[in-house]
Amino acid sequence: MLKPRGAICNLDCRYCFFLSKERLYPNSTFRMSDALLEAYTRQYIAAQRVPEVTFAWQGGEPTLMGLDFFRRAVELQKQYAKPGMTIHNALQTNATTLDDAWCEFFRANNFLLGVSLDGPRDLHDAYRVDKGGAPTFDRVMRGIELLKQHRVEFNILTTVHAANAPHPLDAYRFFRDEVGTQFIQFIPIVERDNATGFQEGDQVTARSVTGKQYGDFLIAVFDEWVRRDVGRVFVQIFDVALGVWSGEPAALCIFTETCGDALAMEHNGDLFACDHFVEPRFKLGNLGETPLIEIVASPQQRQFGRDKRDTLPWYCRECSVRFICNGGCPKDRILKTPDGEPGLNYLCAGFKTFFTHIDQPMQTMARLLDEQRPPADIMLVLARQEVELERAFKTAGRNDPCPCGSGKKFKQCHGSKK
Repeated sequence: MLKPRGAICNLDCRYCFFLSKERLYPNSTFRMSDALLEAYTRQYIAAQRVPEVTFAWQGGEPTLMGLDFFRRAVELQKQYAKPGMTIHNALQTNATTLDDAWCEFFRANNFLLGVSLDGPRDLHDAYRVDKGGAPTFDRVMRGIELLKQHRVEFNILTTVHAANAPHPLDAYRFFRDEVGTQFIQFIPIVERDNATGFQEGDQVTARSVTGKQYGDFLIAVFDEWVRRDVGRVFVQIFDVALGVWSGEPAALCIFTETCGDALAMEHNGDLFACDHFVEPRFKLGNLGETPLIEIVASPQQRQFGRDKRDTLPWYCRECSVRFICNGGCPKDRILKTPDGEPGLNYLCAGFKTFFTHIDQPMQTMARLLDEQRPPADIMLVLARQEVELERAFKTAGRNDPCPCGSGKKFKQCHGSKK
């Protein structure tokens, strides 16, 4: 991830973990130089052994660099691209700075925009405010409308926190029916409560989502999605899960066995082990002093990646959903297991409940893929099963086994209804 403006942002989102990184660079201008941009572009492309390469722009708010910076970035990409190579650009934004000129540029250069939006007005404005504490919902929606008008491809990134976690379907239906997005990411807010802004301590803020809340949120959205939206709405964690149930490696770093392939580069060329670990002890070097490929392949970074697997508690190693969870993101491993071993993920309860809940539908969709049928056919399968179950309920006798599969007699489960 490239952070050309560092932690500088025009918003002051209450849960943002990155705003505090400004303190790492006192007296900085927080602007990536043209020389650094060129050096990174040249080295990043030269290191690739694949035909498609993606530049990921983040912040803070990367559009605060101005449009000319990104015009220059595209020029450099074209200059250094290898024959036959395709360059992609993905940019994460709060969308409040967008205008026609930005959108025309994004469209002309095939940028993929990630827009931060936490739900309908009341859910979004709970924490996503500007520097004066004013709400930002209307400005974000104006930016989204501009993206639509200019036919710029975008997805929605939603943080799940204490304010919107109790309202999963309000958020999901808003994105689907009113925003009209096809692609959604749900990112849990686990915000450490300390004075440093680093990943330290085992306390979280009241804004953080709990593990149970996150699991319940995902289950509610999944149950609606799997019955009506498969194939037309794409939720990142559902897509990642289907890939794993189909025998593929996880396509999201938090669910891989090891990590260390998602470094972050600050505005001055400092490289850090991960976007969530931009802090002194995880600094790997500076692009102005050490070639990019050496930093990425450094023993320090490889060890960082292996530590995710090697420090996994035994409680997790024996878990039935380890194959998909792998202990989650190391930044959230702040709890102790039931037998007192450190390193349990703060979201463990939610992950376990959610991944257990989706097991049967995921098996069905994986089987459909094996049969070269679309996963969306699961909606027909589930509709047929529900019709058959309803018929079984209507014909079940009081002493018959309950059709719900509980193992109890019908009268024990639903006796008062018969």
